[in-house]
Amino acid sequence: MKEILDQLEQKREAARLGGGQRRIDAQHGKGKLTARERIEVLLDAGTFEEWDMFVEHRCTDFGMEQSHIPGDGVVIGYGTINNRLVFVFSQDFTVFGGALSEAHAEKICKLMDQAMKVGAPVIGLNDSGGARIQEGVASLAGYAEVFQRNVMASGVVPQISMIMGPCAGGAVYSPAMTDFIFMVKDSSYMFVTGPEVVKTVTHESVTAEELGGAITHTSRSGVADLAFENDVEALLMLRRLYNYIPSNNREKAPYRPTLDPVDRADLSLDTLVPDNPNKPYDMKELIVKTVDDGEFFELQPDYAANIVIGFARMDGNVVGIVANQPLVLAGCLDIKSSIKAARFVRFCDAFNIPVVTFVDVPGFMPGTSQEYGGIIKHGAKLLYAYAECTVPKITIITRKAYGGAYDVMSSKHLRGDVNLAWPNAEIAVMGAKGAVEIIFREDKNDPEKLAAREAEYKSRFANPFVAGARGFIDDVIQPHETRKRICRSLAMLKDKKLENPWRKHGNIPL
Repeated sequence: MKEILDQLEQKREAARLGGGQRRIDAQHGKGKLTARERIEVLLDAGTFEEWDMFVEHRCTDFGMEQSHIPGDGVVIGYGTINNRLVFVFSQDFTVFGGALSEAHAEKICKLMDQAMKVGAPVIGLNDSGGARIQEGVASLAGYAEVFQRNVMASGVVPQISMIMGPCAGGAVYSPAMTDFIFMVKDSSYMFVTGPEVVKTVTHESVTAEELGGAITHTSRSGVADLAFENDVEALLMLRRLYNYIPSNNREKAPYRPTLDPVDRADLSLDTLVPDNPNKPYDMKELIVKTVDDGEFFELQPDYAANIVIGFARMDGNVVGIVANQPLVLAGCLDIKSSIKAARFVRFCDAFNIPVVTFVDVPGFMPGTSQEYGGIIKHGAKLLYAYAECTVPKITIITRKAYGGAYDVMSSKHLRGDVNLAWPNAEIAVMGAKGAVEIIFREDKNDPEKLAAREAEYKSRFANPFVAGARGFIDDVIQPHETRKRICRSLAMLKDKKLENPWRKHGNIPL
């Protein structure tokens, strides 16, 4: 028996070594952790249960029959993060460059199938050279099997991708279908075709970092949510995100008690909005002063910054925050911000997270680039997301809510549950100046008359009371009581039940 036990330990040791000490040292030399080290940082100590440690590839072409490494380039299993179950796969770059084989893909698929059965999130730590070329179509089939499971798991269990090395070609589409993507600066990149192919086809010279690095995808393309300095920081922040998301679509996000009083008033909010309606202010200040303990986990902060999204807690309960940002493009909605917010609202709706919306929006961004880029269809994505959403929706209009953008931003007409406004809110088809120039165009050459008309329009429409008179606003509140009113509304809505008509699925304007 001892001989068999020794043999088992030898096999385990061979699997733990991956591609060998030399390759492990090379991984460390690039400032990267190994696949197993990453799991150790991510999960609670001592909780990881590994599966399929002894799986090997079945390829016999191009000399592959001479090279068998237990585990075949991916470590899979389950453990806990803050005592909550999670399934993890971690690609091992020291084994065949982390390239995906048929057996490698089968391991990932087994993990995802089990995660869906028990209702627990899946985290993928990606570090792979792509499909294993020696296996040909078998490796491509493996990718497609993973893709199919990504789609089946979408909206059932949360899926999070951490890009910690190369991720190219077909490999990028699995992370693209997951709910959140994190990247590591200077050591991770994602692209469909690499710099060499780009140069051959389009004659553009571009580095891997410029083409698909962490900064590119968090600021230009919007593919990734956040970028971090190194593996350890990225994994620790992933643990933090995990605290805000539920295990599956039948559960609520984890509750965390707070000592922050529900009725805490912040008098500084009474002077947050400037008297000059064209002067910007920082919407994040309102968010931080309103949520529990000032903790706000922002997503995509460097992309489409004219809208702010992220997670926070109110009275211990997780909420998704969506807010126009007057500091950037005056808070206008454009193509990028509409897509960014729509996807976030749909995640919250899929996983039972109430949505709190702070509105200060002068309208949709005008211009040929927006129209040619399809602002009509892309703006409709946000409209669709809010209209379809059945979780509790609370909306606070802090200043401007003009035109179609008023409708889109979780208005009462899109089944907003509680819609509140600050006293200086302006709810109208458009700003007073533009409205008067259209209504009284015959007076356009008389500045005094126009000014008087503008003052009249402002007193008539540039306030929340016209909307309030029709019940489109439930109440006009003092800014300093915003936290209290949101917390009370959430408590009232905790057992809300609302179902959309049966359908296979809607046809969102993609």
